[in-house]
Amino acid sequence: MRFPRLSDLAADCALDWIVYGAPFDGGTTFHPGARFGPRAIRDASQYLKPASLELEVNVAECFSLADGGDSPVAPYSCSDTLDQVTSFAQGLGASSQAHLLALGGDHSISLANIRVAWERAGRPATGLAAVIFDAHLDTVDAVWGESYGHASFLRRAIEDGCIDAQRTMIVGIRGSLNTLDDLHFARERKITLVTMSQFIDDFASAERAVLEFRGRIGDAPVYISCDVDAADPSCAPGTGTPVCGGFSAAQLLGIVRRFQGAQVVGADVVEVCPARDHSANTSMLAAQIAFELLCLDAVGRRG
Repeated sequence: MRFPRLSDLAADCALDWIVYGAPFDGGTTFHPGARFGPRAIRDASQYLKPASLELEVNVAECFSLADGGDSPVAPYSCSDTLDQVTSFAQGLGASSQAHLLALGGDHSISLANIRVAWERAGRPATGLAAVIFDAHLDTVDAVWGESYGHASFLRRAIEDGCIDAQRTMIVGIRGSLNTLDDLHFARERKITLVTMSQFIDDFASAERAVLEFRGRIGDAPVYISCDVDAADPSCAPGTGTPVCGGFSAAQLLGIVRRFQGAQVVGADVVEVCPARDHSANTSMLAAQIAFELLCLDAVGRRG
């Protein structure tokens, strides 16, 4: 979005939001290539302007913003990458406790950003509220012995105490599961699930469920994660785990905007796989979502 580079700013510069990349796809279980996502999202974001027509806010006027560059990663290790991204993110805007918007990479990188968001929110004992836009539950315990892959980030974040399961909602889930244990974990922890079939059967009713959850979390600190596979592959083919029957780009952006004014304390946009993208459609959507996430917080600060 043509933000200034963090490295070009004074060390003590007070910042509200820092965007950074986590170019890692060692946690993916199907098509690789999301390590190139941050670069593609940045390229697509060059056309974005700072003012939102729908939410009537200008992020450049509301916030001090910067691009923090890319975190180092360990390409052959999910756990080592998690440690490296966490350490890198902790150092970004530490003096001003800036909020962080991470660009993936696969969904495993979200756990690192969640941990830092939780720390900067004061380590609330109950954990952060969370909104996840995704075709998948991401509550798998382990796949092929890997506990920190892209299908497990939410389960690990809940177990760590960084996310409050009872104030977590997953929107747009659909398709097949590895086992029903994924679903059982979500239900047992009382995660709010709004499936894609609910939107197909009665879009207005499903949207009301989203708004009811928005009302329930109120002004509590919330983390928002958007996996681009929440969108249908017809409009966002550039992802490693596409699932048919998802949102259109317009629908997904509209549902994201329902969280305007929320106290967003951290966010991410993940799973862009440029090698599978057509005409950069997925990268453009991801860049737009990143912009919308900043706008959500801007509405709240506008009062």
